[in-house]
Amino acid sequence: MKRVKSACICQTLHFMLKEDLGHTYAAKMVREEVEKYKKSLDRNHTQYKIVEETVQDDDSIIIKIIKQYNTSPVGDYLN
Repeated sequence: MKRVKSACICQTLHFMLKEDLGHTYAAKMVREEVEKYKKSLDRNHTQYKIVEETVQDDDSIIIKIIKQYNTSPVGDYLN
């Protein structure tokens, strides 16, 4: 028999600008989307650690994150 002792997932997320919007408005929407994503993690009680958050030249945002996988314990992954 096996059991999951700890589990996390590493992701690189690219929040990209929508091309059909003006640049300033699209950049604002991206920042709001990132904040909404972080709040959803908190609301769902998902444990996570943002390793890197980088604003690109075009104002899109790349986030490297380690987060809890489903409801598995995170062990030492987030230390």
